[in-house]
Amino acid sequence: VMVYQEDVIKVAHYFADLTLAEADVLRRGMSGKYRSREEFQSVRDKYFENCAAKGHSHQLAAEIWRQIESFAGYAFAKGHSASYAVESYQSLYLKAYFPLAYMVATVNNYGGFYSTELYIYEARKFGGIVHAPCLNNSDYYTSLKGNDIYIGFHLLHSFSIEAANKLLRARLDDGPFEDFNDFTDRVKISLEQITILIRIDAFRFTGKNKRALMWEAHFKVAKKPIDTGTKDLFRIEQKDYAIPTLENTWQEEAFDQIELLGFPLYSPFSLSTADEIKPILVKDLAKYEGKRVWVKGYLIHAKRTNTSKNEKMFFGTFLDKQGNWLDTVHFPAIAAKYPLRGKGIYKISGKVVIDYECILIEADYSEKLGVIEDPRYSNTVLNTHAYPPREAPETTKKIG
Repeated sequence: VMVYQEDVIKVAHYFADLTLAEADVLRRGMSGKYRSREEFQSVRDKYFENCAAKGHSHQLAAEIWRQIESFAGYAFAKGHSASYAVESYQSLYLKAYFPLAYMVATVNNYGGFYSTELYIYEARKFGGIVHAPCLNNSDYYTSLKGNDIYIGFHLLHSFSIEAANKLLRARLDDGPFEDFNDFTDRVKISLEQITILIRIDAFRFTGKNKRALMWEAHFKVAKKPIDTGTKDLFRIEQKDYAIPTLENTWQEEAFDQIELLGFPLYSPFSLSTADEIKPILVKDLAKYEGKRVWVKGYLIHAKRTNTSKNEKMFFGTFLDKQGNWLDTVHFPAIAAKYPLRGKGIYKISGKVVIDYECILIEADYSEKLGVIEDPRYSNTVLNTHAYPPREAPETTKKIG
């Protein structure tokens, strides 16, 4: 029984009397890269010659060769296997006993199989309180302070490393920033870079509205001298302008987060358009075994595959409103009629099937729900004080 690639060498060496060097040519040839080479062909011919010389029947030799060839599809070196086993065990241990630190480390590694968004979502499930980048609390990489997770500046799209280094150096040298004027006096970066910080609400410690800060930035930063790399000997008091009272909605914050981070820190369900169905939550699905139900899920991944008849189908992995995993199977006819159309919220109907204690939905219908209108480009007046349902992550806490 061949388990590792090294076992192929043993079979070829002991069963067919090939030298270890010849057996290694056979092992390398299993990858398919060497099959057309004369070297590999000569080793194959010698394999059958040696088997005949040792008295093995052609039928037995051919069967062993068939097993060697079929093994090529999943051959694994023992060293790799042992390494992955150790790494898998270590990862499982860290995730089980230090879940928040593990998730933050994964975010700083820019995710794994899944997107960064999912690891942020998972961190919340383990009790993490996720905060948008903050000038006085965030570092370049995402950091963990108790149960508070501060997203790092490294995840901000179009925010330069140079700008991040300048503000972190200023904070290290002279302490936290007191207000907007203090920041602009101590950190000489472009208006474009400051605009990114304002839009992600990194100045929320000032208590000022983002729109008001945007006006301030255009009045003050545009007139700042070019950074000379030296500190000012005296700090000139900046003039404060009378700016009308301005407000922004949580919906605007969410769309800013999508543009700057790639995902919202609010629940994606709060951003989908209203729908008349009342979905069953994952925690209640077991009660409906064998029955047709409606569910709603946020698409995480779709695994596409072919049936024995070479028809396309796929398995879906979603999160429901409470953050629990929802698995679906879409057989060829349904997969062709109702294909998944990328990231978003889907409403799905189908039969609840429980197989080996795993619950899944055999889908017979799926539809991607729309997204609410972006209020930044709309004349619609939204309620600036109405926040999403409790299932949506809390992101309005002021950081002082």
